[in-house]
Amino acid sequence: MTKVFIDGLSFALPLLIMAVGAIYSEKSGVTNLAVEGFQGFGAFIGSLIAILLMPVMGEGNQAIIYIAMLGAAAGGGLYACLHALLCIRFRANQVISGVVVNILAVALTTFLTSEANQAINKTASNKFILGVSMRFSVPYLSDIPWIGGIFKNLYPFEIIIIALVLFFAYLMYRTKYGMMLRACGENPQAVDAAGGDVEKVRWIAVIISGALSGIGGICFAYSLLANFSPSIYLGYGYLAIAAMIFGNWNIGTTTLVCLIFGLARSGGYQLCIAMGLSSNYSDLFLMLPYVLTMLLLIFFSKKNHPPKAAGEAWDKGKR
Repeated sequence: MTKVFIDGLSFALPLLIMAVGAIYSEKSGVTNLAVEGFQGFGAFIGSLIAILLMPVMGEGNQAIIYIAMLGAAAGGGLYACLHALLCIRFRANQVISGVVVNILAVALTTFLTSEANQAINKTASNKFILGVSMRFSVPYLSDIPWIGGIFKNLYPFEIIIIALVLFFAYLMYRTKYGMMLRACGENPQAVDAAGGDVEKVRWIAVIISGALSGIGGICFAYSLLANFSPSIYLGYGYLAIAAMIFGNWNIGTTTLVCLIFGLARSGGYQLCIAMGLSSNYSDLFLMLPYVLTMLLLIFFSKKNHPPKAAGEAWDKGKR
């Protein structure tokens, strides 16, 4: 059971930070299906920085991971500007923009990874081999019966993600910017009438979404995958969007949904091992979060209340 919690958290928390990014974008009124592309491009930038630093700082230097996370946040935020430009400046269809941004990210990062490997390592590989992040256990807390397993074998990025989620929850629900952001998603005309800058609020929200998605992407690269490659686009971005929807665009309930997805995934994998099934069946059990998504969609989709102005291009002259 302890193993289920450990692996479940390592999957749920990167998923959660991506979902929080999606919430920021959609709460501002910009529909965001581009999370998958943001996480991939952000992870590419972070991984490229890590590859360049390894010969200088040493492959086992854990400081590289933190620098890579900063690079991934910057890369994801920069790439998110493309979605913001299309949706906010040019008022393109936001769903189509998100899909195009995702497709472009796959092609672009695959090409750039191959070119970078050719230039750096003189190989034609489309992978950046990163290795796996170190783990640690929290002293004393990890020894507590029953709940101690939650504090064992943690990745350092899990603590960072928890801190970021708390910060961005505070920013959304306890600050003036957060109030304006939520108002932009419900009634942007009212924000404009009160002297607020709707476009600026939305730009910032989409860039935050890209930065947080990039962090989630590099965390997956340093845990589940141990590398950056086209396999980073495994549908985690869409799963984060599903968690946001089932969480009703609320950070608290979305956190719970991400934990359920994480525990379902790790629980399914451990069940496969306990049943003595071959590795051929492991992928089947890892599909549990997606099956769970479909079931939740059936039972809870009618109870969701998305921001009223989400998906609508902002028109200052509209009243």
